[in-house]
Amino acid sequence: QVQLVESGGGLVQPGGSLTLSCTGSGYMFNRYAMGWFRQAPGKEREYVAAITWSGGSTTYADSVRGRFTISRDNAKNTLYLQMNSLRPEDTAVYTCTADNLRVPTSPKIEYDYWGQGTQVTVSS
Repeated sequence: QVQLVESGGGLVQPGGSLTLSCTGSGYMFNRYAMGWFRQAPGKEREYVAAITWSGGSTTYADSVRGRFTISRDNAKNTLYLQMNSLRPEDTAVYTCTADNLRVPTSPKIEYDYWGQGTQVTVSS
């Protein structure tokens, strides 16, 4: 049974930091590219960041570039998203995804596997 389980969300003040984790099981984690997406209430799903299976290449949405860092530890089957300088507009449910053939960067494609999401709220 394939599972992607996110953790690390919560409430943080503007300017603060959070690190999200996504642990995968039930599939060959190190053979899959992975990504983070987010969705705020009343808005469409938005791409955040993606990473190749080896971790050798990363991409970011313009809205988070320079503030967020995506990384992975294949030995631990875990994907990370380090979020710094958080803003109220970063408030959303953050979800990780994995795909065997594509680097997940389009919010309109249903990639192979998805997690359930973790809530991030940026507010004073």
